[in-house]
Amino acid sequence: MTAMKLSIVELSTIAPNETRHDALMNSIKSAQLAESCGFHRIWVAEHHGTRSIAGRAPEILIGAIAANTKTIRVGSGSVLLNHYSPFKVAEVFCTLNELYPGRIDLGAGRATTGQVLDIALQQDRSKAFHSNSDSQITELVAWLENGFPEDHPFSTTPIHTLDEKPQLHLLGSSPWSASAAAALGLSYVFAGFINQQQAWDIISSYRSNFRPANGPTGLQQPEAILAVHAVCADTTEEARRQLAPVTLMYRNLTRGIIDFTLPSPDDAVTELGGLPELDTYRAGSRLIPKFIGGTPTDVGRQLRDIAHDFDVNELMIQDMMTDFDARKRSIELLSQSIG
Repeated sequence: MTAMKLSIVELSTIAPNETRHDALMNSIKSAQLAESCGFHRIWVAEHHGTRSIAGRAPEILIGAIAANTKTIRVGSGSVLLNHYSPFKVAEVFCTLNELYPGRIDLGAGRATTGQVLDIALQQDRSKAFHSNSDSQITELVAWLENGFPEDHPFSTTPIHTLDEKPQLHLLGSSPWSASAAAALGLSYVFAGFINQQQAWDIISSYRSNFRPANGPTGLQQPEAILAVHAVCADTTEEARRQLAPVTLMYRNLTRGIIDFTLPSPDDAVTELGGLPELDTYRAGSRLIPKFIGGTPTDVGRQLRDIAHDFDVNELMIQDMMTDFDARKRSIELLSQSIG
């Protein structure tokens, strides 16, 4: 296995006593720090209708981050293709790539955003929300490659852009995403922070069913990236404290409390009744903890073991911290943790 790369999933988490503007500016600062620390990419998420996360329009934030960095790859993690026209998505990301050649990633996925917002995101509201994810990702590939058959109506309207297109990745946490990525020969990014139990089976299915791509958007060999939730601090206790807000968030979600403000670490610890407990990744188990936290030594060992056991060369880190200074320290220590 080649040297492991680290990347970041950026949610633009809104900290207590900060505004949505502050959160988006912090995303740019995080990208600049990640670049200086040697991270490979930073991807911004698309979340709708939440007061705790400002990252809802990746196509805009990607441009702002790319304009304020120089070398780090910048992309979407992910753009929710089931809500949009593949043609428009292709045009947007080709334009971003024209502005910042060789640095733009198009991470495509799918998700429901709730009954109301699914309708709000639709242009045609005369019928119930329905998407055909297989046809949408296939169409997106065709637009990026100008690869429609000659008898297809879209073949007469190619996308005029650079020869080198944005890199396309398919993101997901379900068997469908693995199957679609394998069938089209695409890079696959698995959201291990969502689905820990099936991570190994789904990634293995992607590899075993992979078919080499016919066009330049895809790959000749399977390439998987694994995304995990991790926080690094100078002490294990501090890592647990910084994980308290997201631990509380997930507890609220299980109780049906969806839209709420993420608290400070100390307020979250108080509401939880103490520091959250941490599971540790056991080498060879292939069962990812929901949260990975600790000192650089502990976190680095777990990340290296996970990368080895899942046979991946790149891990993508999510954290959702509400203490920005601690988050910056975590990014620095994560970089140090894998050398």
